[in-house]
Amino acid sequence: MLWRDGRRSTNVEDQRGSRLSGKAKGGGIGIVILALIGMYFGIDPSIILNLGQNAQVVQSGPSNLPRQTEEERQLADFVSVVLADTEDTWNQLFRAAGKSYTEPTLVLFSGAVDSACGFAQAAMGPFYCPGDGKVYIDLSFYRDLKQQMNAPGDFAQAYVIAHEVGHHVQNLLGISSKMQALRRQVSESEYNRLSVKLELQADCFAGIWAHNADRVRQVVEPGDIKEALNAASQIGDDRLQQRHRGYATPDSFTHGTSAQRVRWFQQGYQTGKVASCDTFNANSL
Repeated sequence: MLWRDGRRSTNVEDQRGSRLSGKAKGGGIGIVILALIGMYFGIDPSIILNLGQNAQVVQSGPSNLPRQTEEERQLADFVSVVLADTEDTWNQLFRAAGKSYTEPTLVLFSGAVDSACGFAQAAMGPFYCPGDGKVYIDLSFYRDLKQQMNAPGDFAQAYVIAHEVGHHVQNLLGISSKMQALRRQVSESEYNRLSVKLELQADCFAGIWAHNADRVRQVVEPGDIKEALNAASQIGDDRLQQRHRGYATPDSFTHGTSAQRVRWFQQGYQTGKVASCDTFNANSL
């Protein structure tokens, strides 16, 4: 991915090197949300729920963590460029639709972080919190993406950020609030089906970013799209459950199968249009 000449975002909040102390804010819906995020990455949700009860989460002064390595500095720089690309993409698309885009903040953390959605640990993976409009990522996730999920490459890393920003777009468009309202009205299996559509739409929005970033700055190199599609494939519900449990249960899927995630990223990348990402009214996923 040709990223080094790109603009750097000013919306990056670096909390690496901060320590956490004090009592947790408690469980509640924030911890439940994060437990679901953990399930997305094949983590037993009970582990997260237990962590949420006992975690130390109030941020205080800087700790004596080791200095950042050159690799970590480059990753932070890379994340800033990708975030800036998503800002340029969505500012332009919102303006074209007569709307104003509110740019999200991306929080870099190490080990653990406190968000409006509750306490989070790095093992839960990157996530978007609609409560504060921020994307959270521990850069060590990229090592896991490469080594544990067999999804190497900088474009795969960029896809992860673009997907979480896609959730921010859904929040701005009111889609997330509609989902939350439905949570109390439908069965768990029906809500899971809706959640799959929400996640696949975020994948499609990530494809829209790739389409526009390449159109404007020609960032895509040979093999980049393959990297993103591989990452989408590796984190499908079917593949994650098969890897974690040895079998898959479709009724519990919340993010979509590998094939579905690949399809919807491609849809966004090929069209570059928000209208093409209406997973909720699609005849098939």
